[in-house]
Amino acid sequence: MDFPFEQIEKEGKLIRTFSPDIESDELKWHQDLKDRKVTIIESGGWSFQMENELPNKLQDTKQIFIPKLVWHRVLKGDHKLVVEIEEF
Repeated sequence: MDFPFEQIEKEGKLIRTFSPDIESDELKWHQDLKDRKVTIIESGGWSFQMENELPNKLQDTKQIFIPKLVWHRVLKGDHKLVVEIEEF
């Protein structure tokens, strides 16, 4: 399966980088099988949206908790997005 990001694992955490060159239609609504704490390393003008909520602009160093099985997505910005993900 192709993903719209590059990913490495570092010290038990996932580091994902999303390119600003990606097509918006590749950024799908999805659910995760585990709870996640996401720390924004580089926001790049991207936004984050949870089910039944309006999108919010991401900010560097901000943390987001995403409960398992909750629908969510990211919305493309002007520069790259880099996030650190911890799964529980």
